[in-house]
Amino acid sequence: QGTASTGTYATLYTTPAATEAVTSSIVICNTAASSATYRIGIMGSAGTPAAENWLVYDAAIAANDSVFLTLGICLDATKFIRVSSSANTVTFSAYLSEIS
Repeated sequence: QGTASTGTYATLYTTPAATEAVTSSIVICNTAASSATYRIGIMGSAGTPAAENWLVYDAAIAANDSVFLTLGICLDATKFIRVSSSANTVTFSAYLSEIS
């Protein structure tokens, strides 16, 4: 799921139409022997997040480490969790429950 540039974004999750979701946590894992940075944004499209969309912006993750974010964020239908990282060795996992 990671990207090779913090200016490139991938969709980690999209809430389906007529559905809501509760995101309990997001796990970020750096599988490389060097540190990296990552970004997470929540928005209504699959575009580039704007300043008001950021949940995390350029946070550091150490080499061979994981970060666990406990969130409890409610997402309306067709919301996107967009992620980015400075290295493609960073992976993202979202844990959530959908309500339809």
